[in-house]
Amino acid sequence: MKQRIAKFRIGEVVRHRVFPFRGVIFDVDPEFANTEEWWNSIPAEVRPSKDQPFYHLLAENDQNEYIAYVSEQNLVHDDSGEPLRNPTVSQIFDGQLGHYKPKFTTAH
Repeated sequence: MKQRIAKFRIGEVVRHRVFPFRGVIFDVDPEFANTEEWWNSIPAEVRPSKDQPFYHLLAENDQNEYIAYVSEQNLVHDDSGEPLRNPTVSQIFDGQLGHYKPKFTTAH
């Protein structure tokens, strides 16, 4: 298996390159690790490659808070300095704008 180095880290605040949402990373997969059904639901013309890191986000847009699963190529750093309102953020992280520190660390 090819070693992959993730561009973003757990606790970083990012936003989607195309769609209007942002969030904090709480987990990273070295490559795609979701269902084929989810994969096939993405239109082929915008479907990202599976062989890159994918990130689990505590995400939010103007209307909702939710969990998102996003490819590395579709994320950029969020430099807005705006706090996240997703209520789960404070359960998992100690907050500071732009980067959050996990309250608990685990080892595999």
